Amino acid sequence: MKIAVVGAGFAGLASAKVLREFGHDITVFEKAPDVGGVWSATRRYSGLFTQNNKGSYSYSDLPMPKHYPEWPSGEQVQAYLEQYVALHDLEPALRLSTEVVRAELTADEDGWLVTSRRTGAPVGDPESFDHVVVANGIFSDPVIPRFEGLVQLMRAGGKVIASSQLNSTEDVRGKNVVVVGYGKSACDVAADVGPVAASTTVVARNLIWKMPKKIGKAVNMKYLLLTRLGEGLFRYESLPNRVERFLHGPGDPVRRSMLGSIGAVARKQLYLDELGLVPRGDFEEIARSTVSLSTDGFYEQVRDGAITVHRDTEIQRLSVDDEGDPVAVLSNGKTVRADVVVCGTGFHQRVPFLDGDLTARLLDDRGNFQLYRHVLPHDVPHLTFVGYNSSLFSPLSAEMAAVWIAGHLAGAFELPPIEERRRQVAARVDWMEKRTDGKHARGTNVIPFSLHQIDEMLDDLDLNLSRSAQVKQWLLPIDPGAYRHVSTRLKERVDQGERVTQQS
Repeated sequence: MKIAVVGAGFAGLASAKVLREFGHDITVFEKAPDVGGVWSATRRYSGLFTQNNKGSYSYSDLPMPKHYPEWPSGEQVQAYLEQYVALHDLEPALRLSTEVVRAELTADEDGWLVTSRRTGAPVGDPESFDHVVVANGIFSDPVIPRFEGLVQLMRAGGKVIASSQLNSTEDVRGKNVVVVGYGKSACDVAADVGPVAASTTVVARNLIWKMPKKIGKAVNMKYLLLTRLGEGLFRYESLPNRVERFLHGPGDPVRRSMLGSIGAVARKQLYLDELGLVPRGDFEEIARSTVSLSTDGFYEQVRDGAITVHRDTEIQRLSVDDEGDPVAVLSNGKTVRADVVVCGTGFHQRVPFLDGDLTARLLDDRGNFQLYRHVLPHDVPHLTFVGYNSSLFSPLSAEMAAVWIAGHLAGAFELPPIEERRRQVAARVDWMEKRTDGKHARGTNVIPFSLHQIDEMLDDLDLNLSRSAQVKQWLLPIDPGAYRHVSTRLKERVDQGERVTQQS
């Protein structure tokens, strides 16, 4: 097939590599001038590092370089992706600085017409493709709240930006910075600008639990959360094995005690009681919508007064003070200087190059993506998604989704009937929405159940790891290298099937 892949981050590059191995003609469209997606030099914010350790945040066939630190920087991750492109000779398939402005089904819906535009050039003519893979990412379109008084603040010299638009701390040196949010990007930015800004204020509507990178400053969090046991501490939609049935049944007191112990250490190690920053609810809520690591230096700067956190608070409006300086008026009655407002307030989940009718065919009536295995839509033919299963192991999850697509296109497994797929997806999204209190990224966020979702895809292909390999993963951090032969095994099976067909 002739396949268009939209996006050249982890998901798009994995799709290109895997699908090309199965004989498809691949074109990757990327509007940035480099590969990387969220790790592109055009989008990575100052102070960006991975949440995962380098051993678990990689493709199956290319470990992160040994000289990288345990938690690589954004620049290092982008360099790693350039290495992946070179390893698999993907450069001929890449169209960088080229944005897909429209993708539409042909009149008989047996293929696609993709219209793109190279930066600085006019819109090109539509190109025909047999299949489209959407890999534009769920962290590509930042949400910037519509603050009252924005125009007034801007006239006074202030500005409002997304965290991904702050590419250097020099942009805010000596300025009064207000960071909105308490997730990873918000805390990363605050910690990075704290030493150079005139003041740094964090406005957090809701505090979330954070996990120290090393519990007790000794035990790497990868041994606690990046294992099957760590994932099993949180209740999945189903309980697929005896260990999880025990942990969420007779062994529930043991499970709660384990989580409680980690939470107690986190409170002490991050000074949460001392700083008045203990989140509401139990530590188990760390996994309601994401698992967020604490940012190096953040709580230390709060303790030292370099960062001020206003918890359970929102920006009520932007304004200017009596001297004409930009300020933010908070819902707790405080007013703070606000030369630069940095928003770490989440992302839109949308596919901007599809028209309204096609988009409506992808979503339920609440705006949630209806994707079987987070990959296959019900009602739009010749279209699949990769990277819409955001997980703790995003590179591996994307790669296994690409393998699933290769198997689907080759007819290597049988899908359930469409009505059964609809039922499963609707039940999954309802469960996700309830357990995360609506913070499920419109049905695209599988954290912390990364391995459960990978298991489901590989079970469809009958290519999951051996029982002994899975047992090892219960106590040891996930090694993506354990999955490096999955694509090859599928390719061998598909080739054998083709030969049998030809002989018959």
